[in-house]
Amino acid sequence: MSAVAATSLISGPSVAEPFSTAPCTLQRTEAHHSEGVDTWNAAYPRPTHALDAVMVFLSFPDSVPLTTPAELAADHFPATSDYFARASYGKFTLRPHPLRQWIRMPRPSTAYAIQRDWAAADRAAYLRDALAAADPHVDFSRYDIVYLVADPDAPGVDSDATKVVNLDTPLYADGAPLRRVVTVFEQHPPDRLVLAHETGHVFDLPDLYHRPVDGKGDWDTYVGDWDLMGSQFGLAPDLFGWHKWKLGWLEPRQVVCVRGTGPTRITLEPLGAGPGVPVIGAAGAPAFGLGHGTKLALVRTGPDSVLALEARGPVGNDSGVCRSGVLAYRVRSTAESGRGPVEVIDAHPRGEACWEGSVYPPLADAPISLGESFTVPGDGVRVEVQGRTASGAWTVQITPAAAVRGGAVEARH
Repeated sequence: MSAVAATSLISGPSVAEPFSTAPCTLQRTEAHHSEGVDTWNAAYPRPTHALDAVMVFLSFPDSVPLTTPAELAADHFPATSDYFARASYGKFTLRPHPLRQWIRMPRPSTAYAIQRDWAAADRAAYLRDALAAADPHVDFSRYDIVYLVADPDAPGVDSDATKVVNLDTPLYADGAPLRRVVTVFEQHPPDRLVLAHETGHVFDLPDLYHRPVDGKGDWDTYVGDWDLMGSQFGLAPDLFGWHKWKLGWLEPRQVVCVRGTGPTRITLEPLGAGPGVPVIGAAGAPAFGLGHGTKLALVRTGPDSVLALEARGPVGNDSGVCRSGVLAYRVRSTAESGRGPVEVIDAHPRGEACWEGSVYPPLADAPISLGESFTVPGDGVRVEVQGRTASGAWTVQITPAAAVRGGAVEARH
């Protein structure tokens, strides 16, 4: 096992694997966690099959744990595995392997100066000590993902410091290269779906929240409730269809690229609907039979940008959704993680909804509702939600930038 050489974020891959050449595909760029989907960054595991994750529980000389490893494991599993099973339509299984005992760190928790914006030297010391202490108990070569879970009651543990540490130079343990490690400093019980969010980074997904420069203000102005990578507290935290395409969970036939200047009519299935999962149909009763149809419609808007459209409703990970309808958002492949690679477009900019539960009420009512027309500001794309099928899918007419004017929602009668 080598010493930690560096713990700065990496930006570009060394190996690329092509997997799509669709007309609306964006090229992956050097931006950290680029939203490009023309190739997969082979430095990251792609969750299209079962992956194994080890959970190592770290205690410190300055604190006696008040919880057990089993209790902390139950904070995150099976909830995290269940989330990904639903999001992937059963195509991905995350298999946790929690240790049963505490692993003692050599130094007090306060010695590592743990905090959100961690000094590289302190973070390197923590990783070096943690992997050295765990190495006699763990065969790291057996696992695809490593979670280092700190005693939540140790005095030096900062619950705001949970993150994925990416390494310029991989560490080696049991002959296996470790390119990234998830350092978990959560309280007991933890933030909702926090480990699912961090695991998303392990799969090369970016942060979608907006972090104010001074740490003050609203963090959820880019995507609100609409994706786990924006907020794990969202009312509709399923991953965007673009992310599901990137991760390999949508088949090519489930993604439509709208081209030309004339209108195109598409039937969009609710994003969360999978085979055998009931969806509330047009008549208000549960209906089955969805899961294999179109999930994502795209309109190319520039060399590094697309407009994405998908149907969101109360199914799967979106069971708590505030407003159902067709959600529109922009994707930019050159935008860095945390700098707006995805932005939800608000079809009701003068309205807000669900103050009691939404992380950002101004975007909680963002979807275009049944019977409404909306022209996307700046892009000139007109979207009309014309109907619902008996099974609960949404009929949408999309007209790329022809002589479309305005930007307000219009009710159709």
